[in-house]
Amino acid sequence: MGSDKSQTRLRVLLVDDSPQRRAYVEQSLSDVGCDVVGFVSGKDDLVASVRRADPDVVIIDIEAPGRDTLDSLRCVQTSTPKPIVMFTQDDDGETITRATRAGVSAYVVDGISQKRVRPILDAAIERFVQFSHLSRELEKARTELSQRKLIDQAKGILIKQRGLSEEQAYKAMRDLAMSSNKRIADIAESVVAAAKLLT
Repeated sequence: MGSDKSQTRLRVLLVDDSPQRRAYVEQSLSDVGCDVVGFVSGKDDLVASVRRADPDVVIIDIEAPGRDTLDSLRCVQTSTPKPIVMFTQDDDGETITRATRAGVSAYVVDGISQKRVRPILDAAIERFVQFSHLSRELEKARTELSQRKLIDQAKGILIKQRGLSEEQAYKAMRDLAMSSNKRIADIAESVVAAAKLLT
């Protein structure tokens, strides 16, 4: 049986400063397969609310996002990253740029339209997943590069101090890593740290 993405119900945390609008928005979202698992105003602690509700997506439905709201979004993306969709009336280019930098996956001017909301949410979640994957790959590549540099530095120290060849220096570290059940990068770090103590 194939899984139809549109049938999956999404857990939504709704940030909305208008209590009058909330009921309408909640009904509109429910009609397109979304369950509102929490309401927050722009003045509430957004990070704590996201942690508590653990939504699939955060929807922000406000006239114009202020600096405090954008700062809160940045904190959410640092501590508990989630796809964030912002529906607003503010079409100012600078606000859009700041919102995107704060981690908003989709910025929609002209408020929530029931017909468009689900495709926008699905696209924002997909974009968030892709971005998270790219971020992890980039972090992995950075870590590998810094470990390679560390290993090369340690090899250089062993070559200079013990008169080993590059191959012998690498083998010595690899053998020590295997016998002590550590990663070769950890051994390299120890070699570099020890050399600094002796200089």
